[in-house]
Amino acid sequence: MIVGTGERRENALLAAPLVLFVLAFLGFPAIVDLVYSVSAVSFETLRAPTLVGFDNYRDVLADEAFWRATGFSLRFGLITAALECAFGLALAVFLAPLLERRPWLLAILMLPIMVAPAMVGLMYRLVLHEFVGPVPHYLYAWFGDSPSFLGPDNVFTTLVVIEVLQWTPFALLLFHVAYQGISPDVREAATLDGAGGWALFRHIELPLMLPTLAVALFIRFVDGFRVFDNVYVLTGSGAGGSTTSLSIYIYLAFFKAGEIGRAVAASVLLFAAAFAAVTLFGRLVRRRKVEA
Repeated sequence: MIVGTGERRENALLAAPLVLFVLAFLGFPAIVDLVYSVSAVSFETLRAPTLVGFDNYRDVLADEAFWRATGFSLRFGLITAALECAFGLALAVFLAPLLERRPWLLAILMLPIMVAPAMVGLMYRLVLHEFVGPVPHYLYAWFGDSPSFLGPDNVFTTLVVIEVLQWTPFALLLFHVAYQGISPDVREAATLDGAGGWALFRHIELPLMLPTLAVALFIRFVDGFRVFDNVYVLTGSGAGGSTTSLSIYIYLAFFKAGEIGRAVAASVLLFAAAFAAVTLFGRLVRRRKVEA
């Protein structure tokens, strides 16, 4: 389809307010961040940074704590995204008849994602605390022992479980909408051809829901990769930095150590990785549309 000159001008005019908004509210901070990322700067010298080239980037890339934080964020994002989507898909299919008859139940199932992540972290910090938490107390009372949920051996599993419990409803909502959007005629035709419940799901419903599954996995991975508030409230950076995500690493470098240049350089690297992931995901989606 060939777009005419007049239509191009109309599109440019309609997009102008959004472009101006992005330039005004995001462009200037982005430029400042880029300048700070190649400067020696502290809270005392915010208005007069000293350019040092790419020293901040070299320091970040040579820092073992940065790579530990990157590894934590990658593991956390991948595992939580996979579990949330698996449980969300299973619940969407299993609860479909019930939610079709009583759609108001979906609002109750969405309650966990309505709570601020920081509040969730604080709640579980109190519930699982080794000395005052009710869960360890009753485990000691009933079984004579309790695992250290927030100890170095179990803290990653605990964080994953908490994240999955809070955000599986988000995946459930996406998959429920996608599942309900499948035409009844498609299911009826497959049933008439002799397809059972599992065959219908595997060969008809799941392929139709794959775009939603890909979007849900991507969104939940990005959210898990940049996790900050609930982890920081629950465990902080952890023993020996065991629960330091990239976002927590940047926060500690900026506010605790006062190394603003290094913190901004790390944030630029995080942004570049996120931008590359979004670009790759967009290309994969466009390629799939072309092939389809």
